This record gives sequence, structure tokens and C-alpha cells, in this order.
Amino acid sequence: MADKCSEGLLNGAVPGERGKQDKSVKRGNWGNQIEFVLTSVGYAVGLGNVWRFPYLCYRNGGGAFMFPYFIMLVFCGIPLFFMELSFGQFASQGCLGVWRVSPMFKGVGYGMMVVSTYIGIYYNVVICIAFYYFFVSMTHVLPWTYCSNPWNTPDCVGVLDGNLSSRAALNLTQLLNTTQKRTSPSEEYWRRYVLNLSDDIGNLGEVRLPLLGCLGVSWVVVFLCLIKGVKSSGKVVYFTATFPYVVLTILFVRGITLEGAVTGIMYYLTPQWDKILNAKVWGDAASQIFYSLGCAWGGLITMASYNKFNNNCYRDSIIISITNCATSVYAGFVIFSILGFMANHLGVDVSKVADHGPGLAFVAYPEALTLLPISPLWSILFFFMLILLGLGTQFCLLETLVTAIVDEVGNEWIIRKKTFVTLGVAVAGFLLGVPLTTQAGIYWLLLMDNYAASFSLVVISCIMCVAIMYIYGHRNYFKDIEMMLGFPPPLFFQICWRFISPAIIFFILVFTVIQYRPISYNEYVYPTWAISIGFLMALSSVICIPIYAIYKVCRSEGDTLLERLKNATKASKDWGPALPEHRSGRYAPAFSPSTESHLEVQPLQPEKGQSEAAAASPVQGSNGSAHSQDSRL
Repeated sequence: MADKCSEGLLNGAVPGERGKQDKSVKRGNWGNQIEFVLTSVGYAVGLGNVWRFPYLCYRNGGGAFMFPYFIMLVFCGIPLFFMELSFGQFASQGCLGVWRVSPMFKGVGYGMMVVSTYIGIYYNVVICIAFYYFFVSMTHVLPWTYCSNPWNTPDCVGVLDGNLSSRAALNLTQLLNTTQKRTSPSEEYWRRYVLNLSDDIGNLGEVRLPLLGCLGVSWVVVFLCLIKGVKSSGKVVYFTATFPYVVLTILFVRGITLEGAVTGIMYYLTPQWDKILNAKVWGDAASQIFYSLGCAWGGLITMASYNKFNNNCYRDSIIISITNCATSVYAGFVIFSILGFMANHLGVDVSKVADHGPGLAFVAYPEALTLLPISPLWSILFFFMLILLGLGTQFCLLETLVTAIVDEVGNEWIIRKKTFVTLGVAVAGFLLGVPLTTQAGIYWLLLMDNYAASFSLVVISCIMCVAIMYIYGHRNYFKDIEMMLGFPPPLFFQICWRFISPAIIFFILVFTVIQYRPISYNEYVYPTWAISIGFLMALSSVICIPIYAIYKVCRSEGDTLLERLKNATKASKDWGPALPEHRSGRYAPAFSPSTESHLEVQPLQPEKGQSEAAAASPVQGSNGSAHSQDSRL
């Protein structure tokens, strides 16, 4: 009972008064807080936790890498996560609608939409490849186990071909150590059969029909899970966000029981403290935190916008951020225990079999699985885990785009037809992903991954911090959070938002520029024209910000440029909480000056206040336009 009373007070209700509604009937809300947390965990925990973090940790000093990693989590990851959650929750709007806070910066929202579009296109192609491997694993013998297949070359050397004896294993070790590159059956299956890889990014070749079919399956699954927006996806995440941890645990238990697993884990964790002084290690730590949490994609703002107004997003941000990072560390144990076993079986160093990105997920790890008894079972589990990790992120990417479109149009018709908007976005995403299923598709996929969502995210996030803290004003934003949560943001977060986090974001940007290397895929070096396209993709999201700012300044009122700038950056009249019940204080509906003083006592004595107002002057009560805005909101 006490909890209900405190909840009512937090919601703005007065004891004895009728409780206020905290749900947006028109727009919808999460069924409960657990749905939001699980969705956000599924969004933040993605494929990068499995195929990028363990490799980064191994490459940057093992256990020593954990130190800068958690430093960046505390001073950059969690503060930015909390900022985006609170931003979306306060306004109950997607990545476009929230920029009523400072309309000139609405281009930041469009930039987020562009980034989410790029990621959504290629991310689902990765999921479709995982679907393909999942389906072909349903067999007695995994198709990449031996070198006796039509697609194999004479250079193929399988770890199980012809029941390798110790002498053959010795010959294999010698082969690995020579200049001649050994090609494994899993690598040839990946390159020569699944992808049928062309020799150049410009040579698209034919569409790989099995991949095209799996791409259709993945988009159908995403659409069906989002067919009713957060009402349906909120139920699906109970499975998609939790089952990967079950699979990780199963693979971990199996991995650590294998011979050589301890060697692999030691390679993963052994601290090399001398590397802490290397700026590249800190740059990798900051970048991994920033990118893995999904900051500046627009997804965090979108997911939080479906929260109830008084939800404790401060607590949620800490829980979700720590869960994301703990998952990365845990996945490292799973990956390197198996890789250590494989290295021990081959008699080579762990570094010879360690890889990251698609090379880990579709070449190194699958080959290691062929050494296990009942290998199809472990392969099915592994790729099912990848599918679920990918879908959790893909749900939010698609919902980000759909929510932004629906909120921007904002009329009753499009809200009722939201399912058709979701279908339209899904169909468009499928069609745009078709080129990535061609023989040159992997080249384009990696190009988008390296450029479309790299330094542009850093720029977007930095401008968002500046716009909220310095244009809208940190004091205003702190008061907004206090109004929403019942307490102001802790001093630590206030300092991080204003100074430390923007400085770290700027450091990431500088690091990204300094460490830039032209993209390559194995021995293939991308041509200049392809890299130019990559830069254009990166700029296409950032360029939205100045273009929209110029447009807004030109359309704003004012005789001088300074006046136009002030009007363009000033918060809109409809900025603030979406529900009228929460619009109090400076967000209360605007009234005429002659009646404003009388309305101060209306909540306590409404009848007396009305009679006094009538006696004082015949002026009408409230501004009609303000009422029309409230009803629309």
C-alpha cells in the first residue's frame, strides 16, 4: 500500500485526489519495466560482444585492457547511456521529436536515422548468414569438416582429414609455420561456397540464392516481432534477450572441460601492463564502449520514449551498461576456451587461430567446433545464439526508424497504420540488402560496417552533448530530470555530461582519425573509388546536421542573423512531457497574464478561483492554441 502511495506521489497526484494516468494511450508504452530493460540489453548486447571484444582484449594486453575498458565505461559509457535514456523518456518522442528541445539541431535526429538505416541494412545480412549456417548445421557431419568437397582446393588441409595421426599433425604444424598459407575447410566453405567470393568489390556477380532466402526469413522474423510495435517486441525479448546467456553458459561449460582451454583463457586474460601506456589501448577501450552500447544510433532514445514518465531510467542505465560489458567479458571466456582447445589440437600458438569479426564467427569458431563430439549440436547452439544476439539489436534499429516516421507525421491516421509503416520499412530494408547477398556482398558489408557507423557516430554524439548541455542549458536539463525522477542527476553525472564525456568523445574522434587505415579484407585492398563511397556514407549522416541547421535558421523569425539563431535554438512551445498530467511548472499550459495569478489557487479551490476570476474581469480563461497543442500531444 505504501508503495502505491509513493508511486502516486511520484506521478504528481495529491493524496485524496484522483490518480493521474501515466500511460500514453495514443502512442503506447512498455507492458512493464522488465520488457524495457530486456529490450535495451538485447539492443546493447550484439554481435560485437562476441566477435570483437574478446579479440580486442587479447590484442591490447589481456587483463590489462580491462582497466581502461572499465574506466571508459564509468566516465563515458554509463553517462551517455543515461543521457539518451532520460532525453527520450522525458519527451516521450523518438530521435526526431526530442529535438523540440532545440529545433536547429533536429539534423542530429536525421543523422541518427541515416546511421540506423545503414546499420539495419547490413546487420540483417549478417543475421541471414547466421541463419544459413544454422540451417546447414542440421546434419550428421558439418559441411566444413573435410576437404573432400567439390569446392575445396589442393591447398585445403583439414584437422580431421584421413584421421590425422601424430605424424600427420606434425606435418600440419610444419605447414602452418611455413610461408605457404594453410587454408582450412571452414575457410574454403565460407569463401568458395557460401559467398562464392568474387575478385573485386565492383564485380557483383550473381545473387547467392540461399543467402537471399535467409535474408527474407530474417526480415520476416523481424517484422512479425514488431508487428504491434513495443507491445509485441516487448514479449519476444523475454526469449531473445535471455536465451543467448543460456547458450553462452552451455558453450562455456563445454569449453572449459576441453584440453587446452586453460591456455586459451590465459592468452585472453594474461595482463601485459606495459601496454596501458599505449594510447591505442585507451582508444580501443573508449571506442568499444561507445560503439557497443549503441550510443548515437537513436535506438536508446526511441526505446526510452515508450517508458512511463516517472520510470527510474537512472537505475536502468547502470544495470544495462554493466550487463553489456559483463557479457563481453563472459563471451571472451567462451570464445578463447574453444580456440585454446583448437590451438592445442593443432600444436600451434593461440594467436594463429584467434580472429575477429566474420572471420571468427564463420571460419575460426566453426572449425573448432568440428573437433568436438556431436559437433552439429554445438554448431546449432552457437549460430542460434548469434541469431538471437543480432535480432535483439535489429528490433531496435527498425523500431527507431518506424517511431521517428510516425512521431514526425503525428496524425491519427499514421498511428493507426503503424503496422504498414513497419512493413514498408522492412520491405525497403530487404531490397536494399539484396546487393549484399551477391558474390561481392561481403566487401560491401565490411565497407558499410567500417565507414557508415564509425566516426559519424562520434560527431553526432558530441553535438548532442553540446546541444543539450550548452544550448538548451545544463540547469534546465537537470531540472527536467528532477521533475521526471524526483531527484536531480548525481553530481558525478552532471560533471561527466558537461566536461568529461564530451572530452572523451573528442578523444575517440581524434584517435579514429589518427589510427585510420584504408580498409582491406584479407589480402584484398579496396580501390580508391570504393573508399570514397565509404566516406560519402559516413558524411551522409553528419551532413544532415549543418543542412538542417541552415534551413531552420533561414525559416526562423528575426531581422538579424543573431535573432534568427536565438529563435532557432530556443525550445519549442510543445517541448516537454507528452501527457498533460505531467506538464507542470514551466511546462504548464500558457494562460493570459490577467488570469494567471488567479489560476495559481485553482487546484486547491477551483470553484472559488473561477468566481474570483469572473468578478475581476470578463477575460476568457485559457489560450485556445495551447489547448489544441495539449490535446494533440
